[in-house]
Amino acid sequence: MQVKRIHEYKRQHLNVLHIVTLYSQLKQNPSLDITPRTFIFSGKAAPGYHMAKLMIKLVTAVGDMVNRDPDLRNQLKVIFLPNYNVTNSQRIYPASDLSEQISTAGFEASGTGNMKFAMNGALTIGTLDGANVEIRDAVGTENFFLFGLTAPEVVTLKADGYDPYSYYQRHPMLKDAIDLIASGHFSHGDGDLFKPLLDKLLYHDPFMLLADYQAYIDCQEIVGRAYSDADSWTRMAILNSVRMGSFSSDRSIAEYCSEIWKVNPFPVGLVDYGEIGGESDGKLTCKLS
Repeated sequence: MQVKRIHEYKRQHLNVLHIVTLYSQLKQNPSLDITPRTFIFSGKAAPGYHMAKLMIKLVTAVGDMVNRDPDLRNQLKVIFLPNYNVTNSQRIYPASDLSEQISTAGFEASGTGNMKFAMNGALTIGTLDGANVEIRDAVGTENFFLFGLTAPEVVTLKADGYDPYSYYQRHPMLKDAIDLIASGHFSHGDGDLFKPLLDKLLYHDPFMLLADYQAYIDCQEIVGRAYSDADSWTRMAILNSVRMGSFSSDRSIAEYCSEIWKVNPFPVGLVDYGEIGGESDGKLTCKLS
């Protein structure tokens, strides 16, 4: 599951590149043994954010192709759930096995969706970004699938002159996935539809997607192997959920009060129903204990 606001730094298109990589591998080798996957996306793009809308189009275009292919019927499925809202989220969070929290390290302020997924038992694949850091500490490193550059590494790589095109040249699976999209394979032969998105990745890539691609693919293979062991996965999911207690709103508000607002609890009395009475003036009165 990757359910959140659609944005380049949240990297829904990195998730799509993984799907396209699996699709390409299965088409080349139908007997390839992979863990069957259903990829579910949801979220909304800002009205004027053209690139985010193009990312949604990419998800649905790949989904249309994958879901209609009889060769992949028992292997891959891609769903984009429209009109994401609180009502839909109540079904999404409990239904999740794997939470995709794959933003570029250093760009997510905090995030609460990852907490909701983890509390409902979904294991997390993610970078050291936002609340992922605290979640990984809380649930245990052995119950978290970590990949990718750290925030300092992102800064260093950019300062050294990040060249995303060199990653495209060095990694055959990445090149194959991008070339397949660029060929119009998922857009009825229209090679120009996703060109703005691909050109930005190849020649600019401000959110280091190509730099993290191979680490993400490798980590997803670890996820697949882990999921094939049902007993182990169940144990990880239970520990993941029960160790999320520190993310409760009670603890958060208590810390805000003590560390930021510098306010103390105000005692509130409880109604002693045994003292309710006094009808001489036509009104009920009660005494607070």
